[in-house]
Amino acid sequence: MDTAPSFSPKGRSAAEVAKISCPICSKCYNESDIQSHVDKCIFLNSSGNEANGSSTVETPMKRPASGASTSPESSPLPAKIRRESSNRDVNSTTSGSKGKANDSKPLAEMMRPNSLGDYVGQEHLLGDNLVLRNLLEKDKPPSMILWGPPGCGKTTLAHIIHQRCSAKSGTRFVKLSATLAGINDVKEAVKVAQNEQNLTRRRTILFMDEIHRFNKLQQDVFLPHVESGLITLIGATTENPSFSLNNALLSRCRVFVLEKLKTEHVVEILMKALAAVGAVVGNGSSIPTTGKAKYVVDSECVKWLAEMCDGDARIALNSLQIALESSLRSESPSIMCPKTITLDDIKEGIKRSHMLYDRKGEEHYNIISALHKSIRASDENASLYWLARMLEGGEDPIFIARRLVRASSEDIGLADPMALTMALSAMQACQLVGMPECDVFLAQTAVYLARAPKSREMDVALGKAKSLIKSYPGPQPSVPLHLRNAPTRLMKDLGYSKGYNMRHKDVSGLSYLPEGLEGTNFFDGN
Repeated sequence: MDTAPSFSPKGRSAAEVAKISCPICSKCYNESDIQSHVDKCIFLNSSGNEANGSSTVETPMKRPASGASTSPESSPLPAKIRRESSNRDVNSTTSGSKGKANDSKPLAEMMRPNSLGDYVGQEHLLGDNLVLRNLLEKDKPPSMILWGPPGCGKTTLAHIIHQRCSAKSGTRFVKLSATLAGINDVKEAVKVAQNEQNLTRRRTILFMDEIHRFNKLQQDVFLPHVESGLITLIGATTENPSFSLNNALLSRCRVFVLEKLKTEHVVEILMKALAAVGAVVGNGSSIPTTGKAKYVVDSECVKWLAEMCDGDARIALNSLQIALESSLRSESPSIMCPKTITLDDIKEGIKRSHMLYDRKGEEHYNIISALHKSIRASDENASLYWLARMLEGGEDPIFIARRLVRASSEDIGLADPMALTMALSAMQACQLVGMPECDVFLAQTAVYLARAPKSREMDVALGKAKSLIKSYPGPQPSVPLHLRNAPTRLMKDLGYSKGYNMRHKDVSGLSYLPEGLEGTNFFDGN
């Protein structure tokens, strides 16, 4: 039988009583659906504001309909975002003044520019009327991979794009690092990007720092979303994308190669940093009397720092910060009597220990190739230079010795058979003695190979033989019967070894090549 609908004491139906107002958007939902809606609503607002640099949700929070307070532990906000939001709140209440907050930042981070006009270097990419600059100025960056050595400006370029996106309400910027984030973090960012596109039509730019830390299977997570245009991917890497990124991702992104900063670029960056910290550049013998300064830095210091950093602006700025902070230990700088920092003061605490060399990266292969080609060209000075670069960079001496063994046969060969013997002896000596004493063995061998007469006869001839075998039509020819061994009676009856003699080929009357290849000469023209 039919039952009459139930009514609450106030005259409302049970369905209406079950409706609960969302504390974020104030819309009403069924009691069974409100929890999942609040999760999505808070996550969407928090993620969007976090990407734009905001620490609060735009829509004012309301107390849940049940009247219960929400603690950080019981909040429907995902745990990761709760922690980040909590950290921002703590930082905002304990940071004090802006100056105190900046004191804890590295100088390299404090000096990071916010506009393309302040960006230094990479003129081959960001010069006037070049494609990348025009796209960035129009706020239409393509999906791209920024490849370059440390400290050349990859993250800074992404930071500038972030600042431009923050100024434009139509674009959302998400920054992740492959050293900390995982596949699930990328999926969360993509989910929010999908919601943003469906609800507000906002574009999403995803910056993935150190993207080469994701293996090639993990990189597949970007493919469908870059392909559909849901996200614009900007990846930064110090590794060669040809080896560290999969081909499918490379086909969807434009690769921009950033170069080491030149000395004059680093000098310009250091001069801006000195002006920002209240320092002036002097000549070491006199203190400038114009203006107010906390420090006086010898002009030689700026040039030396720019030269010792090997094109890495981060190294130069952080080294300058160390020099300035170390001067505070002896005496506090004042405007009336600024602290003078000389080149000797900087060299006392900073050693030239930074050199771009990755034993598993691009420079590893570049420099060993330069050594081999210098030996081939008989340039003993260049050979010794590249060898020293590798040894100072911490290269494995056995790896260098193996390449020298190869060069002794490939480029010298029969022109000086002793070259191979010397290279093998050097490799054995490196195994027995080890670094640092084995460096002279490698140097002696590299110079010997560079000075030795050159002949690529063996390498070229071997290449011709391999090419003939690979390109031979049909099955490979059989070994002639007279060249086969005949250890059994049956094999002798079949003609194995019949007619063979040990005389010279010109006297024996036999052919030692397969049928159809008689008269082939791999050494013709060598």
